Amino acid sequence: MHMRKKKWARPELAACPWYVDAPETLRGQWRAHFDADQPLHIELGCGKGVATALMVREHPEVNYIAVDISPDVLGDARRNIARAWGDQEVRNTLLTRLDIEYIQHFFAPEDGVERIYIRFCNPWPRRRHHKRRLTHPRQLRQYRDFLRPGAEIWFKTDDNDLFRDSLRYFAQEGFRPRFLTDDLHASGFQPNYVSEHERMFAAQGLPIHFGIFVMEALPDKAPTADDLSSEDSADA
Repeated sequence: MHMRKKKWARPELAACPWYVDAPETLRGQWRAHFDADQPLHIELGCGKGVATALMVREHPEVNYIAVDISPDVLGDARRNIARAWGDQEVRNTLLTRLDIEYIQHFFAPEDGVERIYIRFCNPWPRRRHHKRRLTHPRQLRQYRDFLRPGAEIWFKTDDNDLFRDSLRYFAQEGFRPRFLTDDLHASGFQPNYVSEHERMFAAQGLPIHFGIFVMEALPDKAPTADDLSSEDSADA
C-alpha cells in the first residue's frame, strides 16, 4: 500500500534527539548511544509504531531500535512514541531509517542484540520473490551475525504460507521454536502489543500466527542462503 508523503515527517525526525539519520556510523556502537546499558531489542519494519509505542513505554528497562525504510511512517512512529511517554523524555528508544535487506551494513557482533521483532512483514507470495522475505535464510544469516547466543526472534503474521515457509527457514538456520501458535489472540499469550495491521486483520476474523524462535548453533549440514535462493528462483 502506497503511503502519501508527509511534509512534516522529515523536519520532525531531523529535530528528534532519538532519531538516527546515519545508522551506518553506529555499526558496532549502538549500545553506547543509549543512556543506560540495558538489553537491546530491534523491531524490523515498525511502521507507524502503534505497537512499538506501547511496548517501549511498558519496558523502560529495555533499549529499543525501531527500524523502517519510510520516513513518512517513521514520522508517525515518532509521534506515537512521544505521545506514549507524555511529558517524560524518551530515553530507551531510537528510530532510524534503513533498508533491512542490507542490515549487515548497520549492525555488528559488538552490538549484541538480544531480540528481533518482525511484525506483519510483506509476505512476498511469488516464489521468485521469496528471498525478499524478512524471515528468508538470506536474512536470518545476517541476523545471526549481530544476535547474541540464545537471542530470540518474535515473528507475527496473518499470512499462512509465509508462516509455514518461515518455520522451515528458522529450522534450517538454527532457530529453535520456543512458542508457536496459529491463533495468537485465542492462545492467551502475553504480552501482545497490537499494531494497526493486527487490529485490522483481527477485525476481519483472520487468525494471527506467532512464534518465538531461539538462536542456537547452526546444524552441521544446514542449507546455505544461496541454496534456498536457487530453490526460490523459479516463478510460482
